[in-house]
Amino acid sequence: MTTRLSLLAAGLFAVAAAQPAFAQKQYGPGVTDSEIKIGQTMPYSGPASAYGVQGHVEDAYYAMINAKGGVNGRKIKMISLDDAYSPPKTVEQTRRLVEQDEVLAIIGTIGTPTNTAIQKYLNGKKVPQLFISTGAAKWDDPKNFPWTTQLYPPYQMEGMIFAKYLLKNKPDAKLGVFSQNDDAGKDYVKGLKDGLGDKAKTMIVKEVTYEVSDPTVDSQIVALKASGADTLFTMATPKFGAQAIRKVHELNWKPLNFVVSVSSSIKGVLEPAGKEASTGLLTALAAKTPTDPRFENDADVKEFKEFLTKWYPKGDIADGSTVTGYISAYMTVKVLEACGDNLTRDNLLKQATNIKPTEAPLLLPGIKISTRPDRYAPYTQMQIAKFDGKSWVPEGEVYNTDGPSQ
Repeated sequence: MTTRLSLLAAGLFAVAAAQPAFAQKQYGPGVTDSEIKIGQTMPYSGPASAYGVQGHVEDAYYAMINAKGGVNGRKIKMISLDDAYSPPKTVEQTRRLVEQDEVLAIIGTIGTPTNTAIQKYLNGKKVPQLFISTGAAKWDDPKNFPWTTQLYPPYQMEGMIFAKYLLKNKPDAKLGVFSQNDDAGKDYVKGLKDGLGDKAKTMIVKEVTYEVSDPTVDSQIVALKASGADTLFTMATPKFGAQAIRKVHELNWKPLNFVVSVSSSIKGVLEPAGKEASTGLLTALAAKTPTDPRFENDADVKEFKEFLTKWYPKGDIADGSTVTGYISAYMTVKVLEACGDNLTRDNLLKQATNIKPTEAPLLLPGIKISTRPDRYAPYTQMQIAKFDGKSWVPEGEVYNTDGPSQ
């Protein structure tokens, strides 16, 4: 009897000892029972300072979440430092965030050159570099850079989607391609050609590029018109996008003109180019335009407006960076929630790369965000839309590059 009681007691002690170990919280750097510390750099000054609003919106969103109790009882503390869109400054500030502030992760940093400058450093230290705001193809590289993920529609995907639209709606197009001579432009054009497949050789009649140092792009547009093209793929940043749209109109040229999403801002591109010149343009979109009357009664748009009014009254609802920051902060909270009490860097990366299809706020109907360990690109769907002189109107179905259209 004594032996049996001793064994029973020993067994109960083992179970009791195992219980706390099983329920034990697991924390990485920057995490306590009351706080989750994350970091980022933003261009609050310098040539890309207009995009700095994204960081302000994210900070305001976390303040709202914290006021509601935080994430699983923990408040989010975001340290957002100015890098002036200068890669050396990004490196300096990111090292400070990792080595001095000891953040759990770097989340939401803007820009291809800035993120490129810190990618090897962060991956070498196994620090998550999550939801970066750039659409370059290089970010979807789980094999070589497993700690880096993006949260922006990939440029190549957008090119592929326009190709799908063309093959379905204008398969006999004589296509002119106008693009910026850099990695972003090359990504867009590669996606376009990949989407067209064998037809790219016969469909594309002329390709021209421009440099960001060019004063105007008039000569390129004249050359494209002279090629006999009746369809135009315009890959340009806002300033040159507006110039190209206006020049096409001045030449009384009437091609089917697709402008990439980075030049689809009504306020920043189409209005400067002229509403008449812009009417009839096509683009590809993933998110709603909150100022569009068609969405004013949608619950997510109403919540977005209420958020800006209460938490970031300086925010411009028509600014695309405001929408991007809102979606980024929402998804960051979602992956932190999914971590539960296992707030290690490994588990955070696991959750960020295993996102089930999610209908995040302000996404267009049918557009979802998802990731897999073998595909970090968060978007595979976009909606072709046509500008009617006032707003972008959806044109046809949602196109999907990760399977059949849906």
